[in-house]
Amino acid sequence: MTKRRRILLLTLWVSLLLISYHQLFAIESEDDVYAFDDFPLEDLLQYPDWFKKSFLDLPADLEEAVEDDKKGIVLYFGQKRCAYCKMLLEVNFGLSDITTYTRRHFDIIPIDIWSSEELTTLSGETLTQRDFALREKTNFTPSLIFFNQQGDEVLRLRGYYPPYQFRAALEYVADRHYRNESFPDYLARGEASTAFEAGDLNEEKFFIPPPHNLDRSRFPGQRPLVVFFEQGNCHACDVLHGQPLRDPAINKLVRSFDNVQLDIRSETPIITPDGEKTNASQWAKQLGLFYTPSLLFFDEQGNEIIRVDSVVRFYRLRNVISYITSRGYINQPDYQLWRVGSGL
Repeated sequence: MTKRRRILLLTLWVSLLLISYHQLFAIESEDDVYAFDDFPLEDLLQYPDWFKKSFLDLPADLEEAVEDDKKGIVLYFGQKRCAYCKMLLEVNFGLSDITTYTRRHFDIIPIDIWSSEELTTLSGETLTQRDFALREKTNFTPSLIFFNQQGDEVLRLRGYYPPYQFRAALEYVADRHYRNESFPDYLARGEASTAFEAGDLNEEKFFIPPPHNLDRSRFPGQRPLVVFFEQGNCHACDVLHGQPLRDPAINKLVRSFDNVQLDIRSETPIITPDGEKTNASQWAKQLGLFYTPSLLFFDEQGNEIIRVDSVVRFYRLRNVISYITSRGYINQPDYQLWRVGSGL
């Protein structure tokens, strides 16, 4: 091999390494994770080839996973044109450490929430994938349900979460931390050592100032209620306020609600929609929240209608708000069925 050819090959090799590095860096970039186009995809998604080729007999799938010394199985509820599913499959599972760890400890079984193909549940029932997804209330895709070796549900993720939270979820189940603590507590314990000094929350003119008496159990409110759980130094919160909430159509819809903002870690006194006296952090813990921003929607009587407690962009947020303002939830309690029936 000539010296010139060796130099050319070396240059090409270095270039490929740099491309790989920048691709990895781009994947880990918060701007890309929180700022993507969430409109339905034009091209259908394909599952990774390492997802389990299941006959949709979940008891048999769990038995095989245990025989292979896996920590359990994960049911992946998705849609073929779901942009959030694409983020999970291409961004999170595009990272070699996440893929390697997942494959070592779990078998992932894909479920299409619109499929009429039948499956056998862990309890032995026979349902279509669509009916199973409806029963499990997988309103937001991707949704993942983790089952341990005994077939017990130990964690549920609704929607797309960035690599950091997703890694933590995998470790939480694989290391069986669920036996001793909730996932929000586990995540908070891990974040304690890296937490920055609390910063200011994003302000909006439509937020109702404290004190926060949200009690609707005795006297109904005049409008639906949205509670924004946020925190300072939260990039995802900054993106929500700087992008989707600045959209004129979304901003107009949001103003038709009673809007309250709470710091998820604060001891701000509050009376919840069902009349309980507590504070913001205790209520968030009771609700099982760990992600910020989380948006919880309540009707005039104080009943929770739906929550968005994962990454949310323009398309999903606009549709969820429209679901409430149009009162679509009254006749159709499943958000996905309402969305498709509305042609969205």
